[in-house]
Amino acid sequence: MPVSPGLVDLQVNGFGGVDFNDPAITAADLDRALEAMLKTGVAFCLPTLITAHPHELQERFRALDAAVSQSRLGPLMCPGYHLEGPFLNPAPGYHGCHPPAAMTAAKLDLVSGLERDLTRPILMVTLAPEREGALAVTKALAEAGKIVAIGHSAADFDVVAAAADAGLSLSTHLGNGLPQSLHKLANPVFAQLAEDRLMAGFIADGIHLHPKALKALIRAKGFERSILVTDAVVAAAAPIGRYHFAGMAVDLTADGSVRQGEGLLAGSALCLDQAVRNLVAWGIATADEALAMASRHPLAAIRPALDAHGITLAEGAVEWSDGLFVERIRIGDAERRYERRP
Repeated sequence: MPVSPGLVDLQVNGFGGVDFNDPAITAADLDRALEAMLKTGVAFCLPTLITAHPHELQERFRALDAAVSQSRLGPLMCPGYHLEGPFLNPAPGYHGCHPPAAMTAAKLDLVSGLERDLTRPILMVTLAPEREGALAVTKALAEAGKIVAIGHSAADFDVVAAAADAGLSLSTHLGNGLPQSLHKLANPVFAQLAEDRLMAGFIADGIHLHPKALKALIRAKGFERSILVTDAVVAAAAPIGRYHFAGMAVDLTADGSVRQGEGLLAGSALCLDQAVRNLVAWGIATADEALAMASRHPLAAIRPALDAHGITLAEGAVEWSDGLFVERIRIGDAERRYERRP
């Protein structure tokens, strides 16, 4: 029976029918989502808000923060937040499901203004380092104890290196948020793979990345620098059907993908324990390696931000069945046991 630390999801926009970007989110909603995440082995997460206009982000952060503070599990499981945007590349193919009209040049005062009245910090910011002001903002955020990540970006080798010099340390979801047509070698994927100062998150659902491509990407980035993320939205651990994510109608389809409009991917329905099982089933990693990529590695990626903000996480552990389903999870004094599965 494998045992691992609690899993850590650095990019989760919603879960179990609950949208973290919903300005009407309640503490009960958040507890329902976090209980569902516990069943997948997730002990800690960074609830993630995506690109929106400043007044919308302010409203959404206030609602999310109130829900976290007033919930049973939020103070234990959510040490801070992830802001993905709005400093992203608005060009077709790069913006993904993020609304390009709400994207802006990088502005430090936007992040500090959003964070000012929150009970816990924004620990991670994803941006496109080629945007105006982004390198200076990257440096200021890193110096303020934030993790700065790259995503939805057209940055080339020189810009990625300059951003790493400024404090960039992570690729949010490497291989995604990109147009279908790119230069065969001189492109943002290779630029990020070649930068050894960056760890990289990967969405291992078989939809965002073909399993064989994922194997090559992890091999190129290196095991110790590779992280499993979900980019999960409201439809994760929920029935097939239509949902609302950050004001958009999205559909969870029979193939497990979440799509907006005419087939555009809009996050995922991936659960982190399934990502672990997928890596093992696809022959990419052993069980211990896959569990490390979902626990030790993401925790190492955000450790500088936790330390900078004086945040200590509760100790936790997960006991897994031989088929890598959660049997028991413990975080501090909280414990859940689940029926044994294969």
